[in-house]
Amino acid sequence: MMDWTDRHCRYLHRLMSRRVLLYTEMVTAPALVRGGAVHLLEYGPEEHPVALQLGGSDPEELAQAARLGAEAGYDEINLNVGCPSDRVQSGTFGAVLMKDPGLVAECCAAMIEVQPVEVTVKCRIGVDEQDPETVLPEFLSRVGAAGVERFAIHARKAWLQGLSPKENRDIPPLDYDLVLRMKALFPGLHLSVNGGIGSLEQARGFLEAGLDGVMVGRAAYHQPADILCAADRVIFGEDGRDSTAEDAVRAMLPYIARHMDSGGRLHQVTRHMLGLFAGRPGARAWRRVLSEGASRPGAGPELVEEALAQIEPAMTDARVRV
Repeated sequence: MMDWTDRHCRYLHRLMSRRVLLYTEMVTAPALVRGGAVHLLEYGPEEHPVALQLGGSDPEELAQAARLGAEAGYDEINLNVGCPSDRVQSGTFGAVLMKDPGLVAECCAAMIEVQPVEVTVKCRIGVDEQDPETVLPEFLSRVGAAGVERFAIHARKAWLQGLSPKENRDIPPLDYDLVLRMKALFPGLHLSVNGGIGSLEQARGFLEAGLDGVMVGRAAYHQPADILCAADRVIFGEDGRDSTAEDAVRAMLPYIARHMDSGGRLHQVTRHMLGLFAGRPGARAWRRVLSEGASRPGAGPELVEEALAQIEPAMTDARVRV
């Protein structure tokens, strides 16, 4: 989710679900430790529970970054061993680390030692010519022995040569059965599945099959209401009515006003809101109003209200037809 999610996106998503665990986009340890870019750790207290996702391959540097994350109050520190982008490979972190589980274990042990927040790992089932049936259990065993108890497993291999990051999210086949077998092999580990999950029903199916969690990325970004508005009830068993996309938009208006009062621009927030009404009557007009108007000088919360008005008449018409 690099270059997609940020604190504005997380604020929006939290309005739709109180319970889901939100993740930052990956922040590199060198940027925090060597670059002093501690502004990358900024978030709002409303976002909890929220996890900081780190990228890196130097144990000492990752330990310092993890300490900074703990001091900032994050609920979890996650090491990314799954991202296949060129930028990540050139820095020798991300999915390329699947080739060196010993180094990953060393990094995690260093992160655990220096701060009290739980350290978790997001990984792939393997990379390039590796055999996932062999590589993944060895990886889980060695990194688990370093003290990591929670893993989110993207159920695809990553091809570091020949496929773009986008292609790596779609072309390598998904192997959910392998992840399920890992849960049987490592019953003491908390294992979540990731990759290609597009509905709450699919997520609940994995939980009913014995997995401990489900991580949803692209679907939660592009159709957030479909994934998040009913999550507290469907996944966590809470009572009460589901949230709605309309509720989220109205709750965002004061946030947008505060953001603009502090010098921000409307499009910095609304770019994350374009998919809120995906598949619903009026969704195209909602996107058009925001896309065309949010970057104009002086555009503010009133533009969002104008866009929302494109949805409400369409929903009324739909109810009449039914």
